[in-house]
Amino acid sequence: MKTAAIIGGGVIGGGWAARFLLNGWNVRVFDPDPEAQRKIGEVLGNARRSLPGLSDAPLPPEGALTFHAEMADAVQGADWIQESVPERLDMKLKVYRGLQEACDPGAIIGSSTSGFKPSELQEGALRSEQIVVTHPFNPVYLLPLIEVVPTKANSAEFVAKTQDLLKSVGFFPLHVKKEIDAHIADRFLEAVWREALWLVKDGIATTEEIDEAIRMGFGIRWAQMGLFETYRVAGGEAGMKHFMAQFGPALEWPWTKLMDVPEFTDELVDLIAGQSDAQSGMHSIRELERIRDNNLVGMMRALKAQNWGAGAVLNAYDAALKPGALPTLDEADLSQPILTLSRAVPLDWTDYNGHMTESKYLEAFANSTDRFMEIIGCDSDYISSGGSYFTAETHIRHIDETHAGARIAVRTQMLLGAGKKLHLFHSMYEGDTLLATGESFLLHVSLDTRRPCAPSDAIETAMARIAEGQAELPYPEGAGNAIRKPA
Repeated sequence: MKTAAIIGGGVIGGGWAARFLLNGWNVRVFDPDPEAQRKIGEVLGNARRSLPGLSDAPLPPEGALTFHAEMADAVQGADWIQESVPERLDMKLKVYRGLQEACDPGAIIGSSTSGFKPSELQEGALRSEQIVVTHPFNPVYLLPLIEVVPTKANSAEFVAKTQDLLKSVGFFPLHVKKEIDAHIADRFLEAVWREALWLVKDGIATTEEIDEAIRMGFGIRWAQMGLFETYRVAGGEAGMKHFMAQFGPALEWPWTKLMDVPEFTDELVDLIAGQSDAQSGMHSIRELERIRDNNLVGMMRALKAQNWGAGAVLNAYDAALKPGALPTLDEADLSQPILTLSRAVPLDWTDYNGHMTESKYLEAFANSTDRFMEIIGCDSDYISSGGSYFTAETHIRHIDETHAGARIAVRTQMLLGAGKKLHLFHSMYEGDTLLATGESFLLHVSLDTRRPCAPSDAIETAMARIAEGQAELPYPEGAGNAIRKPA
């Protein structure tokens, strides 16, 4: 198991800790703030609720989280060290000197800095080649982008290793090949922020109106297609050249004040703070974080269905998690119900009561049925050859509640598997707690005639193996039940 050391446990450091921890790394934290443990605990609580549900495969078992009074103790033996201390260059350089005296020379030292260039961070270091900018975006445990900014002191092998480790915990590492103040993404944010300050100062718009203009329009487009691809589409069939020809002259119009900075007076600060309080003051910061996480997970899971943008990153991460997550026929203990589903409950699987919605129990059990079909040989290749199973009847019992972020497992007992008939009983658990059962009766069908028929000999053989293995299992409680007619 790999180990990450987090130097600085604020919002960003806490997000790094959660990302590593929930991906199976041990995490050591150094932060002299006496409130650090509480703050990271709250960030971790939000992450446990939201991050695991982004994946349709089970994350590794959670690592161990420890807090250390001495930085040397936290970094010793760590594979990755993430510095997230305040944006003061003198403080960062002092931190590097201290941690490099204690850390493994082969460890990666990443900086969360949003403004400093890596060459500035490497100045006077014991080992410049060990330090690289790895700039994240909040919330670090959900958003995939990490700007990786090296210098010539960092070898190509070091940069590749850095990117591979970031990908292994679900990040999208963007290699910034030429260092520049504020890297890439924050330069865009700074431009938008500066223009927004002018619009508020000049009385053109309030903070709420500016936020509405972003989130109701171009912010959604940018979330899935970025800037240039969005404008390529805006150019119509003629594409980007037409867009540039049509809108290029606008660059000479005096629309923006990007080269000017409004005077940062107390009056401007009070104006913006007051408008922000009126806009969002009814929510605590923790509530706003959960609202943000709900929205981000919903949008990114929608992008997964299209295999696009951040969704494509998540699908690639799922593909890396899935091998070995569920047993094959040869790997399964056939004397017990077979593990057919293991995952976390996503935020968008919950309803107005705060627990998993009815339709998602059916979806989970349907996924377990699909997995059982794969186990016995009714996979995509078999289905494309003209045979499959159709569900004839399903019965679900809801026994206990389950909530967003809960790690659930479904184990499946085959009650009948012979000829064209397949009778399955699924039991859903969170740990040792039984949450629900799903019973399904299926018929093997020819996709040419759409009529029941016998499956292949290979499937018959697989079902016979499972029937023999599970022969001593008791008939499960609740099997065969139906909703009783009221007396």
